[in-house]
Amino acid sequence: MAEQTIEVMVEGGKASAGPPIGTSLGPMKVNVAQVVEQINEKTRGLAGMQVPVKIVVDTDTKEFSISVGTPPVSALVKKELGIEKGSGETGKIRVGDISEEQVKKIARAKFGSDDKRFLTQVKGSCRSMGITIGEGAVTKEELKKYEELERQKEEEEKAKEEAKETEEAGEVKHEEGKETPEREKESATESKQKEEKS
Repeated sequence: MAEQTIEVMVEGGKASAGPPIGTSLGPMKVNVAQVVEQINEKTRGLAGMQVPVKIVVDTDTKEFSISVGTPPVSALVKKELGIEKGSGETGKIRVGDISEEQVKKIARAKFGSDDKRFLTQVKGSCRSMGITIGEGAVTKEELKKYEELERQKEEEEKAKEEAKETEEAGEVKHEEGKETPEREKESATESKQKEEKS
């Protein structure tokens, strides 16, 4: 019995027959539609999160088994708080606050236990995302500051892109106006001849 294992990340409930699943399973002559259907069934409750999925295929019988891992702690935290992303300015700007009970809930979902070491791991992830634990909701001022920083970052990125485009355009013009070494020699010879004549 020859087995092949394929590991992919899919969005909960939204796996499709396209890449990477279709391209990996196609050559094995496995019913891709059935695989996708089972993955979506098993990951429906994790909608909006990237979920690790392992597909084990028996290449002789074409039978398969699917095991679904748990999303990363950061994805569980974002889902729990209903936020899109963490803070880019950890330690300066917080984007949310999580309760001890929510930390336990995430630890149980990720590790199957709310043992102290797992709680510590979840809290560490929260802190690195700019999320405090039990300090109260994010204020309007903090939210405003965060949005302002995000806007500044976007403007800086845009300015960098524009500067890069301008620089590239300038280099092209410079290349066009640049004389080739042969042409430079010809110009120098012509100038010398003119000087000698005068």
